[in-house]
Amino acid sequence: MTGALNGYRVIDTSSVVSGPLAAMMLADQGADVIKVETVDAGDTTRTTLNYRAGMSALFANTNRGKRSVALDLKDPRGLAIVLDLVRGADIFIENWRPGAAERLGLGEDDLRQVRPDLIYVSISGYGREGPYSNHRVYDPVIQAYVGMVGTQRNPDTGSIDLLRNIIADKVTSYTTAQAVTSALLARERGQGGQRVDVSMLDSTLAFFWPDGMMQHTMTGEGVEQPFSVSELNRLWRTSDGYIVTLFQSPAEIRGLAAALEHPEWAEDETFLDNAKRFHPDNFQRVMDAVQSAILGYTTEEIVERFSAEDVPVAPVLERDEVFGNPQIQAVQSVIEVQAPGFGSYRQARPGARFSATPHEGPLHAPLHGEHNDEVLGELGYSAETIAELRAAAVIR
Repeated sequence: MTGALNGYRVIDTSSVVSGPLAAMMLADQGADVIKVETVDAGDTTRTTLNYRAGMSALFANTNRGKRSVALDLKDPRGLAIVLDLVRGADIFIENWRPGAAERLGLGEDDLRQVRPDLIYVSISGYGREGPYSNHRVYDPVIQAYVGMVGTQRNPDTGSIDLLRNIIADKVTSYTTAQAVTSALLARERGQGGQRVDVSMLDSTLAFFWPDGMMQHTMTGEGVEQPFSVSELNRLWRTSDGYIVTLFQSPAEIRGLAAALEHPEWAEDETFLDNAKRFHPDNFQRVMDAVQSAILGYTTEEIVERFSAEDVPVAPVLERDEVFGNPQIQAVQSVIEVQAPGFGSYRQARPGARFSATPHEGPLHAPLHGEHNDEVLGELGYSAETIAELRAAAVIR
């Protein structure tokens, strides 16, 4: 066996990030993922920034381990190929705007006629209902709607900012992948196929909620310590750069006091006791005292001193410095792969490592329509028929 999901087939018609990344996670765990792309340009992210030989970094990072077929879905012959694929599939993933799948003839009812126990996954921005259901959406828009942007408030300046990477799409992908495996388990237990709807709005709000909405979780009176994690997480200036640290337990406070040569903090209940430290009368004073002490050291010195005292700490690395981190190197968190026709590139190793069912499949993304002949041949299409479809521009 290679991968926990070995033997399951996924038809991935999605594009950009939310669907493709979810399908890639399933491929990382052994599923046979067939990516269905348009016959002309394919997934729009193929040539979105940082690209070479028709493949962008973003596409490579969200589509590894898949097989690509490029079809004209508006041609009945192209649609017939997708239906043939679905007959032997377990999961179908789409992230078109609501109603588009039905117009193409690929709605849930259409596909359930050829595969009754299919797991049909529909990803959208806002869900199938509500006043925003047909609104066009991008990642930062969702960040703003769930309160995430409003939380990114710099404690020194008061200014707010976006999370400057894609977060809503990726959270939706992880939510989708987990939901798919849960639906597969339910099917294995006799519950049959089902529809799984995942919205970026719901997924991101649920992701943000545990810490982001702490101050808005409890209703009624009598709530103590009205702080949120966003007020605790901050950058700390050193004499030559920045670090990130967080100190919560008495042991960490004592370590902080020793590292910064302020032994009096280790005896001060204002520092040691969370309730007293978080009190509005004390919080900023404590933060200012720690910041003033940290400024007396370089980043390297602080990291060494804090680590020696078992205080969580990290220097703020630029992206090109990540690869030199000794922990990342030791556990091989970043790997380099070779893609035929594209060349070498780096990938982050999947976060989950399986002891009994490791996946040993390809770790590179497919070229546009790379597997048309292979996949159609598996469906029983003759070489002559495949040539005719290609000549008619039904396939790439």
